Amino acid sequence: MKHAALLRGINVGGKNMLPMKRLVEMFVAEGCRDVVTYIQSGNIVFSASSSVLKKVPSAIPKRIEAEFGFRVPVILRSHEELDTAIRLNPFVATNSDEKLHYVAYLSDTPDEAAIAKLDPNRSPSDLFAVIGREVHLCLHTGAAKTKITNAWLDSKLATVSTVRNWATTLKLREMTRG
Repeated sequence: MKHAALLRGINVGGKNMLPMKRLVEMFVAEGCRDVVTYIQSGNIVFSASSSVLKKVPSAIPKRIEAEFGFRVPVILRSHEELDTAIRLNPFVATNSDEKLHYVAYLSDTPDEAAIAKLDPNRSPSDLFAVIGREVHLCLHTGAAKTKITNAWLDSKLATVSTVRNWATTLKLREMTRG
């Protein structure tokens, strides 16, 4: 089974620069197979045994920190999990522009009490829906201007998040198939 590893904040805005070739080598060194990257912002697709898969979210950040001096979260999703996230996106049915759609992938499932505390008016005209370990976003103000940020989601939901646009989400599902 193939999985996608989603690293937060890699090669964005000139910060946390990490060569994709070196990142592939780190995944291979951890025992992953068939490792490929998608674009330069921390999307890795790979195959791994269940024992290797369990250690990837902690081992890869340690390797990056040791070599490059910064630490980034790694969030994993299987093909089935990506497929489910795509099928459950409540905003696709509204026929809104797909360029407005994003998914915040969470490392843990937030509890109902935390979800209930999220302010739906935090970023006027932007919409969000928490479904399992994903927060579906419809960002009418745009990703650069929304107030629904990783930091806000992380603090309110007591977890770690990383956001991907809809096109990347669809591509990662395709790449993890088979």
